[in-house]
Amino acid sequence: MALEKKALKIRNKGIKTLEKENYDSAFYYFNKSISLYKKNADSANIVYVLSQIANIQQINGDYYGSKETLTETLPYIRKKDVYSAYINTLFGIAEKELSNYKDAIYYYNASIKDYDDPESKKYNLNNIAVVYINQKKYDKAINLLESATKLKIANKKLQDNIPRIIDNLGYAYFKNGLSEKGLLYMQKSLELRKTYPDDYGSIENSLHLSEFYSKTNPQKSKEFALKAYSTATKTHSIDERLEALALLITNESVAENTQYAKKFTFLNDSIIKVRNNFKNKFAKIKYDSQKEKDENEKLRLEKAENQLELQRAHYRQFIFLSIFLLLSLLIFYLRKYYQNKNRIEKLEAAYETEIRISKDIHDELANDVFHTITFSQTQPLENENSKEILIQRLDNIYARVRSISKENNTIDTGINYVHNLKEMLSTYNNETRNIIINNIEKINWDVIDDIKKITIQRTLQELMVNMTKHSEASLVVVKFDHDANKIFIDYTDNGKGTEKNKIIKNGLQNMENRILSTKGTITFDTEPNKGFKMKISMPK
Repeated sequence: MALEKKALKIRNKGIKTLEKENYDSAFYYFNKSISLYKKNADSANIVYVLSQIANIQQINGDYYGSKETLTETLPYIRKKDVYSAYINTLFGIAEKELSNYKDAIYYYNASIKDYDDPESKKYNLNNIAVVYINQKKYDKAINLLESATKLKIANKKLQDNIPRIIDNLGYAYFKNGLSEKGLLYMQKSLELRKTYPDDYGSIENSLHLSEFYSKTNPQKSKEFALKAYSTATKTHSIDERLEALALLITNESVAENTQYAKKFTFLNDSIIKVRNNFKNKFAKIKYDSQKEKDENEKLRLEKAENQLELQRAHYRQFIFLSIFLLLSLLIFYLRKYYQNKNRIEKLEAAYETEIRISKDIHDELANDVFHTITFSQTQPLENENSKEILIQRLDNIYARVRSISKENNTIDTGINYVHNLKEMLSTYNNETRNIIINNIEKINWDVIDDIKKITIQRTLQELMVNMTKHSEASLVVVKFDHDANKIFIDYTDNGKGTEKNKIIKNGLQNMENRILSTKGTITFDTEPNKGFKMKISMPK
C-alpha cells in the first residue's frame, strides 16, 4: 500500500507539470513512477504513464522515441479498451508524422475496433482522412469525412472535433477540384469555431484557407497565413508556424518576403536543435533513473546479503535444534516403550522393534539428517528454491519420525479401527504419489477378530513402507472385498517393480509370515518396470 501511494503521488506530479507544459519535469516524474508501478505489477497505471511519456515525446517531435515507449506498453495491455485504443491512436500519429501512411491507417483502424464509441470513431476517421489527404487520395478522404459528419455524439462537450472534420472535408473537396464546395465547408468550420473554440484546429483552418486563396486572392491568403502564424506562435506549434511562413514566402502580395524566408530558416534550424535537445534530455533522465535504480539495487543486495548471512546462522541453529528435539522425542518414546514392557514376550517383541527402529534411524533417518545439515551448510539459503528444499527435507524428517512412531503404536481394534486404517494408508499420500482406497467400508469389521485386524494393519503398513522405499510409485490402489467366508485385499502400484526371485530380499517375507499365521494366503505379482501387485485372502 505504501508503494502504491508513493507511485500515485509521483504520477500526479507528472500530470500537473504536464498541464503546465513543463515537459522535462513531467517526463522525469512519469519515468520515476514507472519503476514503482512495475514493482507493484500495476498494469493499468504502467500503460497510462507510458502513454503520457509517449505523448510528451510526440509533442516535442521525438516520434521514433515515442514508438519505442509505446512498444513497452504492449506486454501490459490485458484487454481491448480505452487504454489500448489510445495507445493505437498514438502509434497512428507517430507513423503519420514519419510518413508511414499504411501503418498509420492500420493503427487508427485498430483504435476504432478497440473502443468503438462515436467520439473515438469520429476522431480516428478524421485522422485516417488526413492520411488519405497526405497521400492525395481525396475521394477516400471525402467518403470517410462525410460518414464522420453523420455520427451523432450525445454529449455536446465532446463535439469540439466537428469543426476539424468539416474543415478537412472542405480542404479535401478543394484539393479534389471542387473549389466552391470546399470553400463553403472551410468557411462553415471557421464559423463553428465561435461555438467550439479550438486553437490548433483554427490554425489548420487558416492554413487551408490561405492555400485556397493563394492564387485567386493573394491578399486574403496572406491574412489567413498571418492569422495561422500568430495562433501557432501563441500555442508553441512550431510545425504550423513553418507552414504559415512557407505560404507567406510564396505569396505574391508580400513585398518583402525575404524576412519570412529568414524567419523560416532560423525557426527550422532552431526546432531541430530544440528537438535534439529534448531527445538528449529524455535520454539522460532515463539513464539517470536507471543508474539510480541500479545503485539502490546494489545497496539493497548488500543489505540483503548481510541479513541473509545472519539468517543462515539462525537456520542452522533451527535445524540443529529441530533435529535434536525430534531425536529426543524419539528416544523418550523408545524409553517409555521399553519401561512399559514387563513380560518376557513383550520384552522380546520390544527388542525386535528396537532393532527395526534402530535400522530405520541408522539407514534412513540419520542419512536424511546428515544430508539436510550438509545442504544447509553448502547451499545459499537466501535463494527461495533452496529455502523450499530445506523446509521440505525438514518436513520429510518430521514425517519419517512420525511414521516410525506410528509403526510401533498399539492398534485400536475397536470402533475407530476403519478410520485409523484409512488414516495410516493416507499418510503415504504426497505431492508425487496418490493413494486410492476402495470399498473399505463394505467390510463388516465387527465380525473380524482382533488378531486378524492387527495382522491386516501391520501387513499393509509394512507394504506401504516397502513401497515408499523401493517402488517409486506415483499411484497406489488398495481395494477391499469380501464374500460369506473371506476378506480379500488387492494391492496394485505403478512403481518400477522387481524380479520375482528378489521379492524376499525386499522385506516381504515378514508380511507372508503374518498372513499365513492367520490361515490366510498372499500372492505377489511383479516384473521390472511393470509395477507391483499383491493379493491377500483371509478367513473371517
